[in-house]
Amino acid sequence: QVQLVESGGGLVQPGGSLRLSCAASGIIFSIATMAWYRQAPGKQRELVAAISSGGTTDYGDSVKGRFTISRDNAKNTAYLQMNSLKPEDPGVYYCKMAIPFKGTYWGQGTQVTVST
Repeated sequence: QVQLVESGGGLVQPGGSLRLSCAASGIIFSIATMAWYRQAPGKQRELVAAISSGGTTDYGDSVKGRFTISRDNAKNTAYLQMNSLKPEDPGVYYCKMAIPFKGTYWGQGTQVTVST
């Protein structure tokens, strides 16, 4: 049974930083493409960042230069380092795992709030 557990969300002031973690179990993590999505109230879920099994990364335009996605295959964990957080960054951040020929899995989400 595949499980993804996100952590690291919270309240931060504008300009601050947070690091999200996504711990995976029940699957061979190293072959997965990992991604972070976010969904703000009333808006569609959008891609924030993705990292392939080979380490190739991709970012949404609004977070380029501020967010960094990474992975530690030894720990079965993906990370999202978020710096210079802006008022437009809040939402529920979801971790997604895509396994070739097997399927896609989502975590339960972690809330990020940016406020003074």
